[in-house]
Amino acid sequence: MKFLDREATIAKPGFNRWLVPPAALAVHLSIGQIYAYSVFNAPLTKIIGITESAADDWKLTTVGWIFSIALAVLGASAALFGTWMERVGPRKAMFVAACCFSLGFLVSALGVSTHNLALLYLGNGVIGGVGLGLGYIGPVSTLMKWFPDKPGMATGLAIMGFGGGAMLASPMSVALMNRFAGAASVGVAETFVVLAAVYFALMMFGAFTIRIPAEGWKPEGYVAPRSASKLVSNSHVNVNQAMKTPQFWLLFWVLCLNVTAGIGVLGQASVMIQELFSETSVGAQAAIGAGAAAGFVSLLSLFNMGGRFVWSSVSDKIGRKNTYTVFFILGALLYLAVPPIGASGNKALFIIGFCVIMSMYGGGFAAIPAYLKDLFGTYQVGAIHGRILLAWSTAAVAGPVLVNYIRQSQIDSGVPAAEAYSITMYIMATLLVLGLLCNLCVRAVHEKHHETDIKTAAHSGNPDEETAVSDAYLVGESVSHGGFSVWWRWALVGIPLVYGMVMVFVKALDLFG
Repeated sequence: MKFLDREATIAKPGFNRWLVPPAALAVHLSIGQIYAYSVFNAPLTKIIGITESAADDWKLTTVGWIFSIALAVLGASAALFGTWMERVGPRKAMFVAACCFSLGFLVSALGVSTHNLALLYLGNGVIGGVGLGLGYIGPVSTLMKWFPDKPGMATGLAIMGFGGGAMLASPMSVALMNRFAGAASVGVAETFVVLAAVYFALMMFGAFTIRIPAEGWKPEGYVAPRSASKLVSNSHVNVNQAMKTPQFWLLFWVLCLNVTAGIGVLGQASVMIQELFSETSVGAQAAIGAGAAAGFVSLLSLFNMGGRFVWSSVSDKIGRKNTYTVFFILGALLYLAVPPIGASGNKALFIIGFCVIMSMYGGGFAAIPAYLKDLFGTYQVGAIHGRILLAWSTAAVAGPVLVNYIRQSQIDSGVPAAEAYSITMYIMATLLVLGLLCNLCVRAVHEKHHETDIKTAAHSGNPDEETAVSDAYLVGESVSHGGFSVWWRWALVGIPLVYGMVMVFVKALDLFG
């Protein structure tokens, strides 16, 4: 289909670049559903028993692997198909992402109906994970090409949708399961089918809307920097050469350590706050139950989302290296403060501290593409971003294992549940200190790695080299702003976001009620 070809997505003169962020948001809001997958865990353990788990039902530990498989495949597919995405353009990548993500739900629905665990792993884990990877990287590099003047803000706009996807998916999934549940079904299979249709439509809106800038375009009034700063380079590096630089591997560990410190806590947040503020530790009056804990998780999702936009925008002002320095220093101090705050029973300080931690966790995801652009240029930045997301795959396994297994070993050795997280918090602080050291070691990329003829390379006949033309060559046409066509697209993605935020605040009331 020629409509999906890269050439068909080149924007015509006068195209409004503010049409592109809603396209990116639509895709990321959809694939961000993975952060809310835990709402299916308990129902999936009652497929046979319906009201309670039967002997042949799946165990919670068995079902829990779907989340880890999906995130591991996300990183692997982003690394594997990043160069292909740069070559064929974002529309084809987003189309394939929509097909894979939706097909994953349909295959999983079949797996639930037939009680076949392999199909569940294949559907939401592997096939859906490929959709996650392609959907994640496709819009990001495109946005950086449209916003060379605000790369951090642009990536934050897209990636905040991934963080906010759970706010939409969680209440919607619960409502659908309640609608379809009955004497013979917990409603999961039917919910998967509906979600497949909803997310396919939303992601196809993104694929149809996405455009790439024509050669010769730049934002009105924008002048590319004549001289590069210490870290922000005007030169470009291809993906294979980038992986030979120390900067790539330093940023790999910067991302991996930041994510490891956050994702383990995010996955255990509900249990953690209930154990730290239980009737035994703080008394019945101040204890936090399951309902309030759900509000805490929702609040963390909100700050995870907001941090992606706020911190990435801040990074445009203070620089990416300085932003990560703040993440690591402030994050380490907050993790060190968690045990004494928990022991004091100060609920408000505890919640505020973890909200800030989660904002920096999300901000780390949003700032990393712009950090890569600073060091390696926009040439093949999508492919480089895809490779570095393998750090996320590593963290998706390491983070939950650290939190869950250390907690369990502490409890098994007789430590009260309310005190079982102290060692984990100190380990997380140590990981962030290691991340700080990696970040401080980042220097400008040596010129020996630079592409000597970026324009020729961008249009070469080698599929492994072909990519979008760099922002350094985007000069010429201006872009108009405003118009109904912009606002209805923003409304399409904005209304679900607002709905999710309202639901968060409703749940969060239980925390302070």
